[in-house]
Amino acid sequence: MKKTGLLFLVLCSVCIATAQQFEPNWASLNKRKMPEWFQQDKFGIFIHWGVYSVPSFAPVIPNSGLSYAEWYWYQLNAKQKDFVAFHNKNYGEDFQYPQFEKQFKAEMFNPEQWADVFKKSGAKYVVLTSKHHEGYCLWNSAEADRDWGHPWNAVTGSPKRDLLGDLSTAVRAAGLKMGYYYSLYEWFNPLWLSDKKKYVSQHMIPQFKDLVTKYKPSIIFSDGEWELSDTAWKSEELLAWLYNESPVAKEVVVDDRWGSNTRGKNTGATYTTSEYGSGMDASVTWEESQGIGHSYGYNRNEKLEDYKSSHDIILVLADIVSRGGNLLLDIGPTADGRIPVIMQQRLTDMGTWLQTNGEAIYGTRAYKQSYQWSPGKKPEKQGEAFMSGYSISDLIKPAKDKAHIELFFTTRGKDLYCVVPAYTPQIRLRNFKASAGAVASILGCNKPLVLKQSGNDCVIDISRLAPGDIPAELFVVKIKNTL
Repeated sequence: MKKTGLLFLVLCSVCIATAQQFEPNWASLNKRKMPEWFQQDKFGIFIHWGVYSVPSFAPVIPNSGLSYAEWYWYQLNAKQKDFVAFHNKNYGEDFQYPQFEKQFKAEMFNPEQWADVFKKSGAKYVVLTSKHHEGYCLWNSAEADRDWGHPWNAVTGSPKRDLLGDLSTAVRAAGLKMGYYYSLYEWFNPLWLSDKKKYVSQHMIPQFKDLVTKYKPSIIFSDGEWELSDTAWKSEELLAWLYNESPVAKEVVVDDRWGSNTRGKNTGATYTTSEYGSGMDASVTWEESQGIGHSYGYNRNEKLEDYKSSHDIILVLADIVSRGGNLLLDIGPTADGRIPVIMQQRLTDMGTWLQTNGEAIYGTRAYKQSYQWSPGKKPEKQGEAFMSGYSISDLIKPAKDKAHIELFFTTRGKDLYCVVPAYTPQIRLRNFKASAGAVASILGCNKPLVLKQSGNDCVIDISRLAPGDIPAELFVVKIKNTL
């Protein structure tokens, strides 16, 4: 009997192991289920930090890649006039980009303080640039120093510190998940320029595996994939290793940037990415990334008016979540290791709002209506159809036929949440019938609202509330037991 029982256990183990194995091809990799935590958490913090944080410059051009300060070296090499003029004036024509590394000291870096800011923001996960396209690593990478021919990581370089490791420890201690952005290619790496095939096999793959094995990320934001196909990058083999053998095989979530032919595809194995408002919808697992300003890396050239207000960032979050996506909101620390105070303020405001209204964000689903927003239809005023996917103006009609207000809908179980950008005394949900037991209220307010049917429409009366009853200008109406 003992032998029979032992044999049974062995067979079960073999079956389980076999069920968890993925072959190095997309057909097999796409059978992997996306870990549930990603679509539950909804909100993460992106961090662009590296040698580019020293010059920290780009022209301010909305919705333009030229506004990305982290591309300083590339634009300088491409002789882009704004970057060249700034560089020659402030550093001189003979000053080479790698010389900036000596000024990247991170002497004010306090990982615990960073983690505290992230925790207070209401974010659930953090994604740090382990290495951007410049190739500089924020951990002790042997491949970086070897192939560049000089210290090109934060431990052997000027910071003399494992910046990535220290922040990872602090973030996890704060109860948040930790992940890494990783650039597959490096603009001016000598090995990349001389032998791309050798670069992939001798630099990128062992460096990537070292990062994953040592620091165990919950999320990997791959980038810089567009120069080669997924086959040339050996992405299928690498992801098979990640999902089968790595220490984060069950938990890790990865994006769709694994080759010039992979974005927006392989939606089983990866999630889809968008930047600065391109957006997606609830039919795919997706994440939108954007900075508080126009750049990902810190840009000293940006002024106050170049930063989104706290109100607008909350609207961005509400809109994205209402379409089934996640928001990865970027900050750009300074070269000495500080999060700019204005960015801290924006993050703190988000956290304050989420303390009251997070019920309408975390763990919710998009509310799918048959109405669709037409991309060809321009909003009547700026912001009315801000990054909208579903038609909101078709559903909402404020009292007295004022200009339409866009609401953002999410659901949890039988409850419907409506994020309202500004006060209106009455909300009319067109062609919506609330259930008999439905009850309406505002999150953070203990006074019930009057909810009634008017023909095919559901009308919610907010006018009876006193000015102090509504917790913020941007508030959430909850209709309980209506779905």
